[in-house]
Amino acid sequence: MAYKLSIEEENKEIARRYKDLLKGAYQSFTDTDKKEIRKAFELALEAHSQQRRLTGEPYIFHPIAVAKIVAYEIGLHATSIIAALLHDVVEDTAYTIEDIERMFGEIVAKIVYGLTKISHLKKDQDASVQAENFRKMLLTLNDDVRVILIKIADRLHNMKTMDAMPPDKQVKIASETLYIYAPLAHRLGLYNIKTELENLGLKYTEPEVYNEILDRVTQSKEEQDKYIETFSNIIRESLDKEGFKYYIKGRRKSIYSIHKKMLSQGVTYDEIYDKFAIRIIYKSTDKDEKFDAWKIYSIVTDTFRPNPSRLRDWISQPKSTGYESLHITVMGPQGKWVEVQIRSERMNEIAEKGYAAHYKYKNANERENGLEDWLNKIKDTFENANGSALDFVEDFKLNLYAKEIFVFTPNGELKALPKNATALDFAFAIHTQVGMNCRGAKVNGKLKPISHILQSGDQVEIITSKSQKPTIGWLDFVVTARARNRIKNALKESQKKIAEEGKEILTRKLKHLKIDLKEKVVNELVTHFKLRTSQDLFYRVGIGSIDNPMLKEFISKRNNAFVSFFKNRIKRSAVKQEIIEKDEIVDQYDSLVFGKEEEHLDYKMSPCCNPIPGDKVFGFITINDGIKIHKQDCPNAISLQANYAYRILSAKWIDSTKQEFKAIIKIYGIDHVGMVSEITQIISNNMNVNIHSLNISGDDGLFEGNITVSVKNRSQLQKLCDRIKKIEGIDTVDRIYKH
Repeated sequence: MAYKLSIEEENKEIARRYKDLLKGAYQSFTDTDKKEIRKAFELALEAHSQQRRLTGEPYIFHPIAVAKIVAYEIGLHATSIIAALLHDVVEDTAYTIEDIERMFGEIVAKIVYGLTKISHLKKDQDASVQAENFRKMLLTLNDDVRVILIKIADRLHNMKTMDAMPPDKQVKIASETLYIYAPLAHRLGLYNIKTELENLGLKYTEPEVYNEILDRVTQSKEEQDKYIETFSNIIRESLDKEGFKYYIKGRRKSIYSIHKKMLSQGVTYDEIYDKFAIRIIYKSTDKDEKFDAWKIYSIVTDTFRPNPSRLRDWISQPKSTGYESLHITVMGPQGKWVEVQIRSERMNEIAEKGYAAHYKYKNANERENGLEDWLNKIKDTFENANGSALDFVEDFKLNLYAKEIFVFTPNGELKALPKNATALDFAFAIHTQVGMNCRGAKVNGKLKPISHILQSGDQVEIITSKSQKPTIGWLDFVVTARARNRIKNALKESQKKIAEEGKEILTRKLKHLKIDLKEKVVNELVTHFKLRTSQDLFYRVGIGSIDNPMLKEFISKRNNAFVSFFKNRIKRSAVKQEIIEKDEIVDQYDSLVFGKEEEHLDYKMSPCCNPIPGDKVFGFITINDGIKIHKQDCPNAISLQANYAYRILSAKWIDSTKQEFKAIIKIYGIDHVGMVSEITQIISNNMNVNIHSLNISGDDGLFEGNITVSVKNRSQLQKLCDRIKKIEGIDTVDRIYKH
């Protein structure tokens, strides 16, 4: 619809919207607040006076709308409302941050500066540039969480008013919203805003799907309203008898969540049974709040049969976002399952407005400490801020939508972890060093491996060993960003240490071959072995991937090149050209492995998504064409995984020089006291080799045994075998390929 207001009508509309922004919270503002908000509004009005939105509306409509979302949907106060009114002033007009600081003080200026820094994600960016922008935005949480909250309000209003934009821009902004803003709103406890962002995201990315579900939901609305009324009437009688002050309302599942459920469960719209929930919101005192929730639970379950596996108690242990509620699923009239949510008015406000409402109910001291604790939990996610931006955003997203489980320490302290967290995640949640040295766990008194997936209610005791060190395999099963970041950092440190040792080894080896380790020689070696950096070279020497015969081959080729150079100076340019051509850039991922055993199998790349080394992928066993590799976000991934789960193979790209593989060594010889101790000591002291199993048996003075170890390469394995052979009494040491 075209915008047609005259200047006079427009001014009246601006005044009406400004009054509307103030009216709901006017009583809570001090006189100073009112003056500052008025001053911010007048500055924004004057600064944006020459600007229009794409719809033709005056630009000031936008900051007023954002300030209104900030005030009523998020529940923030005067400082945030002022910053929201000014959020585009520095970005789009002649005013500077210094002007804002002079007029409104340091805090408002800092928030506006944070919003200015992250305001534009440029149109045609590759994934890594966009990830860098997201990282900058997320790191503003370290400065002031209000920056992110206002940014989410800004994004919500932009999403609501995107109709005038060109379709390609609509899709880009909507995709970005689904990728980062909706999960972020979820993590901040802004469930209403999250739902709106998801629905609007779907509306522009998949309009046909959105409109089809919207039509179905609209058609069934009358029937649903009637059902909710029937259910409510049955329960009202019992609640009234107990003297509760309450109201009951139905909440329809969002279009986005219906779509998600249809995809994940492979069902049609009609097959989704819980398309709505019934919410009982009651008035209560602080003292009786929990007691009343369980009393209402008792009334509901006395009237309707509950599904015991669907009880969700977030009152005894709230979510880390501050969310509190009691959810039960009961068999309602006409044999339909209905989700019933029981929460006090306080809990309901927190559920709808997130963290800001949560801290409104605390006294000033508690509020300060509580907010700090809450922010620290989120800041855990930012610890790898110096790594790759793509990794950073992926790790951050890991923790955004994660459902939570609650586990106990041996002392009975409760820890919240994401669903599918392992004993190792728990170890890192306790302390970095506990994670680094974690070798196992006692879960409910039973010994479990570090990869054991924990369940809500488990009591976990971590078993540590000073000799335990992180390995690259740990990254395959940890799910928390904190654990992943700590392990990656430890592996980098370990590689650095090995590289330093490797440099010393290489210096000694080349000295024997009458060559000094100078920069020119290092560059030649890097080129010869097709590596990227000197660090890669030293690391491979350190782990034994580059050994004496390989170095001798390099010297031989080098000498031949020099001989050719002196024999025929005309060929000089050709030789130089040949050396340059050998200087290939080799990606860090050079091998694709399948399944838990990390097997090497034949495969082909699928043309529908064209995976490249380093992509997250899976294997699909075709009928006539062997294993085809698809990216995990391939357009065909969902249908393949839903319809042919039994033909899916887990797969991942690895850097074979950093990956460990298992080898079985068979040992035979004459037994003597302390033999096993000597063997295990040599293995433990040998270049971080890990023992997986040890099976030794003796018979009349002779012994034989199988030892399974993890090694990085065959050279390392050979050195280990040679050292074991030197033990007194050992006769043979061989590698075998079966138990």
